[in-house]
Amino acid sequence: MSSEKSKIVLVTGASSGIGESAVRALLAAGHRVHGAARRVEKMKSIEDAGASVYHLDVTEDESMKKVVDDIVEKEGRIDVLINNAGFGLFGAVEDVTIEEARRQFEVNLFGLARMTQLVLPSMRAWRSGTIINISSVGGKIHTPLGAWYHATKHAIEGWSDCLRIELAQFGINVVIVEPGAIQTEFDEVVVDPLLRRSKGGAYFKLAEKMATATSDTYASGKASPPSVIADVLVRAVAADRPKTRYVAGYLAKPMIIARRLLSDRMFDWMIHKFL
Repeated sequence: MSSEKSKIVLVTGASSGIGESAVRALLAAGHRVHGAARRVEKMKSIEDAGASVYHLDVTEDESMKKVVDDIVEKEGRIDVLINNAGFGLFGAVEDVTIEEARRQFEVNLFGLARMTQLVLPSMRAWRSGTIINISSVGGKIHTPLGAWYHATKHAIEGWSDCLRIELAQFGINVVIVEPGAIQTEFDEVVVDPLLRRSKGGAYFKLAEKMATATSDTYASGKASPPSVIADVLVRAVAADRPKTRYVAGYLAKPMIIARRLLSDRMFDWMIHKFL
């Protein structure tokens, strides 16, 4: 059973990909949508479509506080937070600097956590709300050269499960969305830095294989459009009792099933064969 009432929704990482598509879909569903991202100039089209837009850097506390405070002052509350801001850091553990790894956690996990902390007082006051965390199929599986990225997504899974139990007493839902391969800027952000970090090193051949496999998935058109995840988000926002997890997008369900059924060594073998 779903509620048809309009909700006040904040979407982070709204300048492109899943975030942009989610804003458009939620506006079409009749919600009041606030989109936030570092690249404000990239959000002109969603602003024209009816969204309110804000500059947001999830590694800066003042930036996060200002966005939440401005929306609560304007609207009185935030009904739904969609934590979508994030990026993929790929490279061998030896080749990725600890500074780069820390930034991966700052954006993908700690930014998400701080945004959640900031919206919770308002949600608790209303004794309702929904936190939706965009994880990944990468939060359930593992691939070579993705240790830091996978670590953040695995962390989001466990963190969200704990949060769900904590917030149940206040009527606040916690939802995890696990996309598969989605046609976003992910491959552009991943491939070139991956090859650059490994160039001339012990992992370069593996990096080339990983880069080729990633590029083939996206260039071939196999990856799902962002609208697939946007549709899932619309359903989750509308539901009175949303699922704890939604899985959607190219290869997401098969990979999660394979990880559940196969032993560690068998899954490793499958990944090697894929490369």
